[in-house]
Amino acid sequence: MTAGNVLMRETIKRYLRSAVLAAICLNIGAVAANGQTAPVVTKAQQAYMIDAETGTVLLSVNENTPFPPASLAKLMTVELVVSALSKGEVSPETSYPVSEYAWRTGGAPSRTSTMFAALKSSVSINDLLTGIIVQNANDGCLIVAEGMAGSDGAFAKRMTARAKELGMANSSFANSTGLPDQVSQTTAKDMVVLASHIHRSFGDRYGLFSKPDFEWNRIFQRNKNSLLGNGIDGMGLGFAEGQGFSTVVSAERDGRRIYLALAGLPDDKTRQEEARRVVEWGLTAFEKRNLFKDREAVGTIAVYGGAVSSIDLAVHEDVSVLVPINNPERLSGRIVYNWPLNAPLEADHKAATLRIFSGEKLLREVPLYTQQAVAKGTLTQNATGALKELLFFWL
Repeated sequence: MTAGNVLMRETIKRYLRSAVLAAICLNIGAVAANGQTAPVVTKAQQAYMIDAETGTVLLSVNENTPFPPASLAKLMTVELVVSALSKGEVSPETSYPVSEYAWRTGGAPSRTSTMFAALKSSVSINDLLTGIIVQNANDGCLIVAEGMAGSDGAFAKRMTARAKELGMANSSFANSTGLPDQVSQTTAKDMVVLASHIHRSFGDRYGLFSKPDFEWNRIFQRNKNSLLGNGIDGMGLGFAEGQGFSTVVSAERDGRRIYLALAGLPDDKTRQEEARRVVEWGLTAFEKRNLFKDREAVGTIAVYGGAVSSIDLAVHEDVSVLVPINNPERLSGRIVYNWPLNAPLEADHKAATLRIFSGEKLLREVPLYTQQAVAKGTLTQNATGALKELLFFWL
């Protein structure tokens, strides 16, 4: 046997030992082409926006490029607090003392955003949460962090761990406030993941984000989020020296909600203008297309070593996307899975992912499940399956 044949056989064996990503393309259909809605162009260095109902990606610009979260880190602090409340680990009446560190670093002496909690007083979780959301209170964050975790650093480790649990793969936090440090970072996509989670999971407390004002310690302050109004009902603003201005927005109009993150903007005026303009575009420039119904078969993929040679895959939810009004692009789908798919298989086994595109733009991803069980095949069927695997790579 020649050296070339040996190398070829070893290469095939190596492929057969590894899971290989395979894709099957689907033609979902054309979209009306009576003109074209111009895509939005943003001045932000990083941007990401999705539709809340369908998960359709409406805008993506460097969405995975890290930037310092600054005060947007407070959204992660809020998540830990409301999560603890929902689990009964703390109650709204639970009180924590105001340490000298919290007072000096985030209170009146700090000259930063504060709720003016008095040194050596005690403040309830309910008031601290309100102060953090409405007044962007750094002292509120530090009091919560020390009360729940013993120190701000220990709390920040919880923030980072929780972010990973939520799928915020590129986020890490060094403190609860977002005050400057060399470690904290996030991305536009991660911030949208967090915003969506907070709104969906803690709707009973989400109204705090649009609360117009809050008086604490006899000091009245209006909501620090200057974007509120005209559909925008949350969530936060940030600024990092040398990195620019950022925002996370949740907005709803006529039953449609979107989540948006922008970062790397040059000044607050531009942030205000860009956020409102992009939100308006996101809420008005799209229409909904229903593609598949719950349990509807989407496509068929090969099964190896089974009693049958192929299996149908179905969605387990109604699948819709948003597309720009009068968009001429064709909708298409790709079934992506780890090849080969080997028997035996149970029914309703998550076996693949459907990726839906408008032109070359990825709109959303949906899990696909087996519609029926597949038993292990006979010796002859297994041999036939093995031959098909070899042919797959030869071709």
